[in-house]
Amino acid sequence: MALEELGDLVLNVILSKVGAKNAAILACVNRRLQSSASEEDVWRNFCLHDLDISVPEDPFGNPASSFKEAYKLWKEAFGMYPWSLVKRIKRCWTVLKSWLVLNFPEAASTLMRGASEAEIEEIEDALGVKLPIPTRILYRFCDGQDIPESVSPENEDSPALGLIGGYWFYSYVVNVYLLPLRQILTETKDLIRQLGFVDGSKYIVVAISSFKEKYFFLNCTNGQLYVGTGNLTTEGEMLPSVPDTLIRCVHERKDCQQTDGMLLWLEEHGRRLQSGVVRVRKEGEIRSISLFPELPPLCSTAVTNGVQIRASACFVPELSDLQNDTEKYYFTYSIRMRLLSEGCVLDGIHSNSCQLFWRHWIIRANENIVSDVSDEAVIGMYPLLHPDGDEFVYESCARMPSSPGSIEGAFTFVPGRLIDPKGGPFDVRVARFPLEIPEYIF
Repeated sequence: MALEELGDLVLNVILSKVGAKNAAILACVNRRLQSSASEEDVWRNFCLHDLDISVPEDPFGNPASSFKEAYKLWKEAFGMYPWSLVKRIKRCWTVLKSWLVLNFPEAASTLMRGASEAEIEEIEDALGVKLPIPTRILYRFCDGQDIPESVSPENEDSPALGLIGGYWFYSYVVNVYLLPLRQILTETKDLIRQLGFVDGSKYIVVAISSFKEKYFFLNCTNGQLYVGTGNLTTEGEMLPSVPDTLIRCVHERKDCQQTDGMLLWLEEHGRRLQSGVVRVRKEGEIRSISLFPELPPLCSTAVTNGVQIRASACFVPELSDLQNDTEKYYFTYSIRMRLLSEGCVLDGIHSNSCQLFWRHWIIRANENIVSDVSDEAVIGMYPLLHPDGDEFVYESCARMPSSPGSIEGAFTFVPGRLIDPKGGPFDVRVARFPLEIPEYIF
């Protein structure tokens, strides 16, 4: 039986399976196949499968007359690039934008429309670089975040809407934004002068933190993404932010398997957001993406006598000193404690509150104890916990001579209150959690 002799439904299913390019070829065979290959359902499937769009629209969100027309407009806009790479990057942005819209809409509103080829070429000419192909396509889909000019490492009143997010401990706050092209130009030129890089450097600044100095650099020659260390301004010291082994052929347009640091970094961030490893957290009136992991094995959880302790850590590259053998790596850690709904149960006696009195930490580097700390309270505070109340969050930091390492220990609580105890003190376990340099640094 000839292909065109099949029923309409079967023919449409087959056309949907062969892909847009082959469907267009089959449409040239005869009028029957041309008619079937023009059906809206066929092109709706192509748009949904290839581009994750469920309504006919062009790359800028403008309505198109049909799904077939929409697909054509997308191909015209991105036809100079490997189509499989375009689809991959579209999925990457779909994951990030969908998560933001659902969980952090105020940050979603900062994402800009994609840049044009002309705008990208203008930035390339101004900086004397050629962007890796995956990064070019990333910016064609979204030109970073539209953030106030006031967002800078020196401005402590900056908002905390960074796409990448950050961490805070004591008065130290980091929140990383993805820069739009216009700010890539200004930040790169400023930092090149500051660091003493020669003109024509292949590094560009693609992400930056408000509050504190944290910079991410893309090397436009090898495609790797780097983050500055504490020795950035004096030694130009950086660390790779993604595994070197995953970066391939960033300038060869015909290689559909191209990957660079920017694409790998954003894809991994999207996976962490989707899986719940990274979440939005509220500190006072400010909401932001917290990079403290929320799921095992990076986050430990232990419950003792109704008190739950969750703990995890983040690597802090911008305060790390790779020249220092005794305090090389800098980590911040977050301890979240709360009293579960059953309250505090100790030796069969129930109490509807308990209060922190003492803490004990054991910090290890490569299984060697480097610190054993016992002290009152946490940062001078003695939190009083009630059933199902908000978590009390305590953040601190540790310097390590090597990685990996770990922290474990215990908090000493009293049932009731310190001034009115309902029983003797008891220890609440803090299960061991890792201090390690991750494969992907955010």
